[in-house]
Amino acid sequence: MSTQPVRVVRHPDGVVELLLDDPGRGNALDLPTAEALRDTVAGVTADPGRAVLLRAAGGTFCVGGDLRAFTGRGADTASYVHAVASAAHEAVRALHELPVPVVSAVRGAAAGGGIGLALAADVVVAARSARFRLAYTAIGLTPDCGASWVLQRLLGPRRAADLILTNRVLTGEDAERWGLVSRLVDEDELDDSAYRTAADLAAGSGTALRAAKELLRAGAEAPLERQLAEEARSIAALAGGAEAQAAMESFLAARSRVRAPSTPPAPESRQSVS
Repeated sequence: MSTQPVRVVRHPDGVVELLLDDPGRGNALDLPTAEALRDTVAGVTADPGRAVLLRAAGGTFCVGGDLRAFTGRGADTASYVHAVASAAHEAVRALHELPVPVVSAVRGAAAGGGIGLALAADVVVAARSARFRLAYTAIGLTPDCGASWVLQRLLGPRRAADLILTNRVLTGEDAERWGLVSRLVDEDELDDSAYRTAADLAAGSGTALRAAKELLRAGAEAPLERQLAEEARSIAALAGGAEAQAAMESFLAARSRVRAPSTPPAPESRQSVS
């Protein structure tokens, strides 16, 4: 059994799997785990394959910070918590900035920093068992791991404030309806569905997917005129490349085969037998 709280599994199809692997603690973030996460994600950044899949062992995605590690430290508490948050934030930022598509798979509880970690992905696949709760203000703390940043962008200020200030719980169905997750699947389908999503992305046009991610990042802040100009530049640059030319020709050929009329029968075969 692995003693590492975070592991990497590299698959032959180009999927790089980032696994939170401390299920007995709900994949909670104490300093060793946060630092392991930071260092592991840094290694993935150096070689991200063609798509990254973030998932967790056990029935819980991540309960956030390890409160047992946050208490009883006296004057050292603030520096300890700052070190945990800083290490986790480096991991979240690196995941968000990966040039390849990132998929996360969420089952069970995603709380506190676990929510920010899950939402660092481009596509979030959740099981119906998923439960999202910020829980920070309920224990006298404030959000970390990018929650105050990403929730406003995904949900708008009113819903973000509702989640952060009231600590309400969102079920998997709630999260899909609100737009917090991309897809909701049955519990026994989560691992396969999330992996298939990552594998399909890994099999796609790597150049186009990377460029599309760049456009999405820029578009979150850019005015429309600038974004339109950048879209025109990007699509033109890709269209002249060999990868896009081959993909477009393959697409058109497939459509032609589907639409091609069947060969009509010979005239004599259409005549009635008298």
